[in-house]
Amino acid sequence: MSEVKKNTSAKLPKNTSQMRTVDVVVVGGGIAGKACALGLAQIGLQTIQIAPDLGQAIPAPQGNQWGQRIYAFSPSTQKLLAQLQVWDAIDHSRMQPVRDMRIFGDRGEKHDQLHLSAFEAGTPQLAWIGESNVIEHTLDQASRFQNKLERIADVVESIEVDFEGVMLHLKNGSALKAQLVIAADGANSPIRAELGISAKEESYSQSAVVANWICTNAHLETAYQWFLPGGDIVAMLPLPNKQASMVWSTSPENAGELLKLDQAAWSEKFSSIANGEIVTQLGMLTLNSTPAAFPLRRIRASRFIGPEENPKVALIGDAAHVMHPLAGQGLNLGLRDVATLLNILGKRESFRLPNDKVLLRRYERQRQGDTSAFLWVTDKIKKLFSGNSGTEKQLRNWGLSMVNRSHFIKRRLIERALGDTDFE
Repeated sequence: MSEVKKNTSAKLPKNTSQMRTVDVVVVGGGIAGKACALGLAQIGLQTIQIAPDLGQAIPAPQGNQWGQRIYAFSPSTQKLLAQLQVWDAIDHSRMQPVRDMRIFGDRGEKHDQLHLSAFEAGTPQLAWIGESNVIEHTLDQASRFQNKLERIADVVESIEVDFEGVMLHLKNGSALKAQLVIAADGANSPIRAELGISAKEESYSQSAVVANWICTNAHLETAYQWFLPGGDIVAMLPLPNKQASMVWSTSPENAGELLKLDQAAWSEKFSSIANGEIVTQLGMLTLNSTPAAFPLRRIRASRFIGPEENPKVALIGDAAHVMHPLAGQGLNLGLRDVATLLNILGKRESFRLPNDKVLLRRYERQRQGDTSAFLWVTDKIKKLFSGNSGTEKQLRNWGLSMVNRSHFIKRRLIERALGDTDFE
């Protein structure tokens, strides 16, 4: 994209007959972008969603193979998807409820652990584990029947902001004039860069290795997480039919070595780490997908809306924030952006346009606090468990066992992780 032009002398598209005007344009084709576009159309806003891959339908997952993009879906996400009328349409045979979570410290002592229970918290489940494709396929199907939503498989080449709205120039030569643009275009958001919104980025010098496994033991609807000496974190998330999804956060060098392991080497690896607890809990593990790795980083945009003098853009999802996966809340945090934005726009005063500065400031205020809290907590936990000093090791493991003994603190932790939305 070229530099944003903040004046009214916008260049015309190659074919002026191709310029169209809509209420909102959503740029980005991930779960957050799809949910936001569908929700905006449902509250009556003429919406266009733009992403390069929107012309390719996401197939419904089938069989015993599971996708590599596995997410934990919190109750706040379930509530949003229910309000969008897609939750009941999801293939729940491929969704696994989580009713317990066990987190183990890195000293190898039995009392250095934290047990979170849905029963103890008085909630049916802590989360659901499922594939990205399951959610995306359902959102795609719902979008087909929404007459106020159009989806365009294309790329935004440049945008121009004026006091009436935003002009978007597409690669195909056409242009769109929108009152409001939603940037859901990922961690490296071109829209964010185009607007000159800075983002603080920090590499964790780690990669997440992901793979799916068939277990000989029943997982008992329990998610497990082990903090290992040296800063590695291994999470095993339950999937249907005695399967589990692994997320192993480790150094890029070790990630490269893990990707080379065969079945026998993986079995030996699991038996040797965490005092063999992974095998104790889940039994022998058989690889059921090709392992993959991706780098881990922390990103937070300085603003969640466009420039102060003329905000006509709202950032959601990874375009606004990226966090370490240790808490499993990255996608949920992005969908809470969506829920907040839909709530504000859906309940706006009749005299306010969707791009009203007051509305956008409401959105930014409501999301910054929640986002800052989650990013701060996950960042501090990650760094605390990366320290190698005796004091740090004693402090972090004592903290786990101390929290585990406090029903009040555990309940507050669960309430915070469950999240809530005001979307109606």
